[in-house]
Amino acid sequence: MPDPVIPEVGQSAPPIEAAATGGAPFSLAEQIGRWVAVYFYPRANTPG
Repeated sequence: MPDPVIPEVGQSAPPIEAAATGGAPFSLAEQIGRWVAVYFYPRANTPG
């Protein structure tokens, strides 16, 4: 697994591709020019 990328304040977010709610694909690059909130949480029954 690659090292995590932590952007500095004011820097653009790194490219993110993941499954959205319902399993639909989500690409942060496709959201350029829109306000987007990306929220992560620990998987159930895992430490964190």
